[in-house]
Amino acid sequence: MAQFTPDDVRENLKTVYDPEIGIDVVNLGLIYDVDLDEQNGKTDVVVTMTLTSMGCPLGPIITQEVNGALGDLPGIGEIGINIVWTPPWSPQMMSEEAKDELGIW
Repeated sequence: MAQFTPDDVRENLKTVYDPEIGIDVVNLGLIYDVDLDEQNGKTDVVVTMTLTSMGCPLGPIITQEVNGALGDLPGIGEIGINIVWTPPWSPQMMSEEAKDELGIW
C-alpha cells in the first residue's frame, strides 16, 4: 500500500506557485489528475496538469518545482508530469479561494 495518497500529493503541490499569478497550482486548477502506482515498495506518481496558456514561458520552471515538491514524499519512486491542453485552462477552474484572492467573482 502506498505511503501517501493522491490528496497528499495535491497538498504538497500547494507549495508550487505560478510566479506570474502568485497562486498555487492546485488552487489555480492546473492539476487535473494524480495517479499512483506502487512498484517494489516505491510509489510512482504521474501528475496530469496544464498551464495557464500554451505559450507559458514559465512552464519548465513550474514542472521543475512540481518535481521538487513531490521529492520528499515517503517512498516516492518515479515522478512523471503530463502536460495536457485539453480541457484548456480557464479562470473558472480556480478554487473559490483563488478567485477571491484575485478579485474574480
